[in-house]
Amino acid sequence: MKVNLTINGHQVHADENKTILQVAKDNHIRIPTLCYHPDLRAKGNCRVCLVEVEGYRNLQAACMTKVAEGMVVNTNNERVREARRIVVELILANHDQNCTICHSNGVCELQRLTEELNIKENRYENILDQEEIMYGNPSVVRDMNKCIKCGRCVQACNDVQRVGAIYNIGRSTEMRMGPAYDYDLTQVSCTYCGQCISVCPVGAIYEKDDVVAVLEAIEDKTKTVIIQIAPSIRVSVGEVFGMKPGTLVTGKLVKALRMIGFDRVFDTDFTADLTILEEGTEFIGRIKNGGVLPMLTSCSPGWINYIENFYPELLDHLSSCKSPQQMFGALAKTYYVDKLGINPEDLIVVSCMPCTAKKFEALRPEMGRDGIQDVDYVLTTREIGRMIKMQGYNLEHMDEDSFDEPFGITTGAGLIFGASGGVMEAALRSVYEILTGEELKSIDFHNVRGLDGFKEASVMIGDLEVKVAITNSLKNAKVMLEKIKAGQADYHFVEVMCCPGGCIGGGGQPRPTNNVIRIERIKGIYNSEKQMKLRKSHENPAVKQLYKEFLDMPNSHIAHQLLHTKYTNKRDK
Repeated sequence: MKVNLTINGHQVHADENKTILQVAKDNHIRIPTLCYHPDLRAKGNCRVCLVEVEGYRNLQAACMTKVAEGMVVNTNNERVREARRIVVELILANHDQNCTICHSNGVCELQRLTEELNIKENRYENILDQEEIMYGNPSVVRDMNKCIKCGRCVQACNDVQRVGAIYNIGRSTEMRMGPAYDYDLTQVSCTYCGQCISVCPVGAIYEKDDVVAVLEAIEDKTKTVIIQIAPSIRVSVGEVFGMKPGTLVTGKLVKALRMIGFDRVFDTDFTADLTILEEGTEFIGRIKNGGVLPMLTSCSPGWINYIENFYPELLDHLSSCKSPQQMFGALAKTYYVDKLGINPEDLIVVSCMPCTAKKFEALRPEMGRDGIQDVDYVLTTREIGRMIKMQGYNLEHMDEDSFDEPFGITTGAGLIFGASGGVMEAALRSVYEILTGEELKSIDFHNVRGLDGFKEASVMIGDLEVKVAITNSLKNAKVMLEKIKAGQADYHFVEVMCCPGGCIGGGGQPRPTNNVIRIERIKGIYNSEKQMKLRKSHENPAVKQLYKEFLDMPNSHIAHQLLHTKYTNKRDK
């Protein structure tokens, strides 16, 4: 039902189930917010979005107040502005205001609000008791001196992911966000997905920064330093430089990294193609030999952390394949060092990933050999953006360059790994043609694409109808795992991605990240994929050559040694 109301003297026609904040946004009227996030449930904690509603004695929170027939709203008179200034000044009075060295400097929502409200000095004394910054894990840093208690991180962890690693703990002025009993994240079942970072409006949670360590490695002339770029990075890193989400900057990024000093710039899409052949062959083997079904994908490290901690009894369903990041590292420290004629310890492998959990994955003890890690450093998209800026470059104005060979020859199937449903679509393209020996008439599986948390499809491969499902976000993974436990999952193959939307929504992506931005990044990936000459992983000539020279065949003995692994029951530890 529609209602008529007045906002700032203008007549507005709106749905009655919408809030003042939503209607104002629909009509291009900005109401400042802080605890509100478009993908999370509104809670009205911060009171920054206060507005004046005729007939109400007190100011109302725009994010919580529904519109009504005849309502008269003022979003920006002196009473409203002063109330907002007081709210923000009180927040600042219990906040570490050393903004110039904050990880969120320039993208901080509190910083922006302070400028917008023209706050030049604070009328309230700062009462912050400084706490030690928590660096206790490889992925996520927590700085409670910056926390404004908005609750977004708790919502992301509990409502979006259903992990429950952090909560509101304590009461009243002692209330804080963190693990129960003030434990460190290493002491609880944190998956290091970084979704808490994605929604934090300030600098209270951020990724552990490896930029300086990587630059020091580049300066060390005794080392050869190479970098791999994940599929989704090329449609998101441009945002750090003011470009629109979904803008493809592949060649510009390669050029910038080469100018920074990386000896080789490679494409993780190569090992995404390799993953399809290894995982697809494993899947075919399970179907033919009565293996455990449905088979679950194993590319997402946050997802692996989740199943190890919460559903270890289902680990046999996981593909034994390593992620493309780790396959690349294993090949770099074996096959590639032989090509270069150097020792593995003299090669530094850096990954540019959309994911904070990748930092944890690179340090897993099974991801290396002879005491040498396969991947030495993982940089998030945000870190790569900072690194390029540190060197004085602007990505938008870069010339373009091409990836190095052999790990720069890729297909569209490897590229679409960056979006939810991409792994499954790539797998179906290859599994069908390998099994039947026939060309797939249409390689575009549109019903596995998009942001929906649960998708399914089927394809006839010979006489067998192969049923597949796709989930993204750990909340939806939980639903799928419960169906498998109950014997209700009538699928052969299931793709699981930890983050909403897949890697394009990873915890290491530029902020802000929301569903509108995720959609644009997905469009960027598929628009780019359509232009590629090769769109099926098994057609990649460099992958074929790798098997011929080194790996023999998919799932061979050496392939299992380097490209496959086993996962661990962590629930009982």
